[in-house]
Amino acid sequence: MRRRQFIRLIGGAAAAWPLMASAQQQGESVLKIGVLWPGATPPASPRLESFRLALRQFGYLEGRNVAIDLRCAEGGLRQLPELAAELVRLKVDVITAFGDLAPKIAQQATGTIPIVAICDDIVGAGLVDSLSQPKANITGFTLLAPELSAKRLELLQELVPGISRVAALWDPTTGKAQATISESAAHSLNLKLEVLEVRNRDALAGAFLAARDGRVAALSVFASPVLASLNREIIDLAAEYRLPAIYQWREAVEAGGLVSYGPVLASMWRQSGVIVAKVLKGAKPTDLPIEQPTKFELMVNAKTAQSLGLVIPPNILLRADEVIE
Repeated sequence: MRRRQFIRLIGGAAAAWPLMASAQQQGESVLKIGVLWPGATPPASPRLESFRLALRQFGYLEGRNVAIDLRCAEGGLRQLPELAAELVRLKVDVITAFGDLAPKIAQQATGTIPIVAICDDIVGAGLVDSLSQPKANITGFTLLAPELSAKRLELLQELVPGISRVAALWDPTTGKAQATISESAAHSLNLKLEVLEVRNRDALAGAFLAARDGRVAALSVFASPVLASLNREIIDLAAEYRLPAIYQWREAVEAGGLVSYGPVLASMWRQSGVIVAKVLKGAKPTDLPIEQPTKFELMVNAKTAQSLGLVIPPNILLRADEVIE
């Protein structure tokens, strides 16, 4: 275990110990939730806050009757098997894993501990055969990432009239569906799509150079926890290369990105907490159909548009849930 991880683990345990000791003295059992996160840093707000809120609504209070063991892939995605094995050794009561790769790794680590997977494309990742009938020890939530990635190309074309070449940043651990469906959508929109592989922070500079050399006029950032964790770097590079870019989550637009379209982030993490709570209360994963987002939001940053010399079309302004001035 790395020194930073050890310090964080000991510090968290020390903070929670008085509450847990009190709970045990009162005869309450403390359930353990393992969180397997593929990003190198802890999930940014409002993710875990929303997750904890849902748990509290079901009577699970961290430090009292539930403990959350967070594992981040500080050493890169290759560290995920080790982190999943740690959670299994801790005998957590449920594992919640994010993205398409982390749930696969969790499933390889255990066939008995329930897994709540929050995936970009849960069927495409091969984790379940159908949304209505999860298999084995896994259930969860799918973000419909391939379909939404195609929709973002339509929005990008509306926002930047006259574009003919678009680049997409793609994390290959999310599978090929986003690239395949987006390429089909690009063809129907008469766009040339260049898919650029980004596995980690070190690959970003090369991807943007390739976009420049390919003379692309705009950028789509595919759904991926890894890419979401690199929002700051991607936003800065998009500004440097003067590339209009569309993202999945509103947090990117709040941080200076041009536009986003996707599920409501806080709502999605809150719902993942609801599913975990149901499992803690005894529900079997096979009895919980895979859930899907029901609400999507369109965000636009007018200041960023102005810096790029773009005029936001009236139809985008009318449809936007929020325009940041």
